[in-house]
Amino acid sequence: MTKRDYYDVLGVGRDASDAELKKAYRKMALKYHPDKNPDNKEAEEKFKEAAEAYEVLSDPEKRSRYDRFGHQGVGGAGGFSGQGMSMDDIFSHFGDIFGGAFGGGFSSGFGGFGSQTGRRRVNKGSNLRVKVRLSLKEIAHGVEKKIKLQKYVSCNACHGSGAESGSSKSTCPTCHGRGQVSRITNTFLGQMQTTSTCPQCGGEGEIITNKCHSCHGNGIVKGEEVVTFKVPAGVAEGMQLSISGKGNMGARGGVAGDLLVIITAESHPELVRDGNNLLYNLYISISDAALGSTAEVPTIDGKAKIKIAPGTQGGKVLRLKGKGLPDVNGYGKGDLLINVNVWTPRSLSR
Repeated sequence: MTKRDYYDVLGVGRDASDAELKKAYRKMALKYHPDKNPDNKEAEEKFKEAAEAYEVLSDPEKRSRYDRFGHQGVGGAGGFSGQGMSMDDIFSHFGDIFGGAFGGGFSSGFGGFGSQTGRRRVNKGSNLRVKVRLSLKEIAHGVEKKIKLQKYVSCNACHGSGAESGSSKSTCPTCHGRGQVSRITNTFLGQMQTTSTCPQCGGEGEIITNKCHSCHGNGIVKGEEVVTFKVPAGVAEGMQLSISGKGNMGARGGVAGDLLVIITAESHPELVRDGNNLLYNLYISISDAALGSTAEVPTIDGKAKIKIAPGTQGGKVLRLKGKGLPDVNGYGKGDLLINVNVWTPRSLSR
């Protein structure tokens, strides 16, 4: 399914400020939250779509890539983890912008986040960055890559919980499972309530009574994973693709970070890239330029024969339409531009 433009999703212009993005996302999330629209699959998808759009546009780096390259610049069809995350995961990322809604915070307004868990923190693993080197032919046609990553993975002994097999976690006695503690202070303006992360459980709402011997209670260990991903045709040097959920695993049942793939391009022995066009310098003799001839020029997929018209001047540019690189957003293909250079001999025989 084709993704909608993120700015259209939130109903803002491309020059929207951070405050306007935040306001628009808050409005969309409150409108389409599944607990407010029970058994409404369309509302749930719109809720996730809004979270995906805000996750990209609220990050200056991701927004810049999106403005330049569209959805492909932030991972194409799977750049954001919103479509694969639960409502609790999405709230853990963006819940701070709902503070004060419905009196007791966003979580108290809807049952989906529950009064049991409240604003409990969900650990997210760190992102991983790798460089992938592509040939011009791979860039032209797109390619599937397979790489082996050394990273933090979920502990098999405790299944990522951090607790020794057979043992359980206990509810934090300080925050009673909410992950946050509140304090009321008296000021000259009256009573004021402040909320902060629970110092005893670190915001998780639970305490491990018997730590796993393999991961020492972290829920993650060093391991490796083979990741397969597709690089779309037309990518450029320095472009960054985001593959959600393939970074380091989060501690104690958290969510995984993302894998950021940075594109580097190999130089071609004959062709030079200029945007979506390809450039080639063709050298011909004076006689060929004067009388006309034919010549073979390299293309991405082989050779092409071109005609040199009689009287061709040095510096003339010939164009082979559609023989360049495809646009990464699908807006057609570039051309192969052939710069004709007439070779002049330094000395002539009689």
